[in-house]
Amino acid sequence: MTAAKRSPPERTLAEHRGRHLRWEEATKGQLMTDTDVTPEVVRNDAKGRYEISIDGALAGFTEFVADEQGRLVFPHTEIDPAFSGRGFGTELIGEAMADVASRGETVVPECSFVVRYLQKHEVNGLDIAWPHGSAPQG
Repeated sequence: MTAAKRSPPERTLAEHRGRHLRWEEATKGQLMTDTDVTPEVVRNDAKGRYEISIDGALAGFTEFVADEQGRLVFPHTEIDPAFSGRGFGTELIGEAMADVASRGETVVPECSFVVRYLQKHEVNGLDIAWPHGSAPQG
């Protein structure tokens, strides 16, 4: 007697379909590869953040607020899960820091992502006011 093949439980198939539909919604039905996308980083002063858009869709942002001394404090960065793991956070922070440097402003990195980026990357002309304990060692 041979065992009959059992199909996967319906809930597993439904979960798979749900993930696929969420991915389609997040990418507006377009499957993209890294070479198909055109990231654009813009400073949105009205919202106090730099935003990264991928082919017109908001993929993430890094927030900033001016402190009493006029320095830009970066407390938080967020990348939409539909766009995570593809380097867009690094692209966002790199472009934001380069723009801040070109404007002659000072950065106070509080967001852990911004701190790690600045510890690993040199940004020409960027003035950094390191919070206690986050400055690169060396």
